[in-house]
Amino acid sequence: MTTVTLLHPGAMGAPVGAHAGRAGARVLYVPIGRGSASIDRARKAGLEAAESLGAALAVSDLIMSICPPHAAEDVAHDVLAHTFRGIYVEANAISPERALRIANACLERDIVMIDASLIGAPPGADSSPRLYLSGDPDGVSRVAAVFEGTGVVARPLYAGVGAASALKMAFASFQKSARALAAVSHALATSHGVGDELALEAESLSSRILAEVDYLPSLAARAWRWAPEMEEIAAALRSAGLPPDLAVASATVMRLWNADKDRFDLPLEEVLAHLRVPNGQG
Repeated sequence: MTTVTLLHPGAMGAPVGAHAGRAGARVLYVPIGRGSASIDRARKAGLEAAESLGAALAVSDLIMSICPPHAAEDVAHDVLAHTFRGIYVEANAISPERALRIANACLERDIVMIDASLIGAPPGADSSPRLYLSGDPDGVSRVAAVFEGTGVVARPLYAGVGAASALKMAFASFQKSARALAAVSHALATSHGVGDELALEAESLSSRILAEVDYLPSLAARAWRWAPEMEEIAAALRSAGLPPDLAVASATVMRLWNADKDRFDLPLEEVLAHLRVPNGQG
């Protein structure tokens, strides 16, 4: 039986741990320092309470860190302060650079770190998140085996540490920014009494923007006209007392394509390459 210590049983972590348990793993959590809501989630998920972090690590094959991104390195260093020789699964929404820092800290203590990312809603009746895994191939295979046949779909990348984190950053940069942009758009429309009309127009949208990569050359070709429009949007947001930052940022990005004016046949590789800026100037 594989023993997994889950740090910590949050809204995502608890159901992920539950699925590992249903597949035959022993899943521990550390109640010390956890709030009542976390402990209740862990109990409902069927997780086993450990007396302490050290006690859990002493019997664990895998540590799985699923916590708020800002706490990822602190959680890792809490683990590294103890004796542990298993696999450390870093499954938080962090940058590839942070993932590499944690991996190097693990390496100094002869611990294999697997870079992981969870994409999708917590596992449930209507949702099956994808668990992307990168790093040591043997470690990736061992982690994937824990979730075989569960509602957590393991997807090995067989790439170096940082790949899984980069995928999460790329996906979340669109998904979460799009939600924030939607909120700002509705706030602007509502402030001018046209909220219902915006909602009606939204119903007519059928595009899958992130999937439509073939449209990106057209975007670059039109960016010389769209950047000034984004600046007008920023002005409208300021007048309404709303944050203009997303509009300003969009205008800044679009100006990187100024030289691509009307080049609708520009290869996708060049469209993406023109977004690169020198370090420190982004």
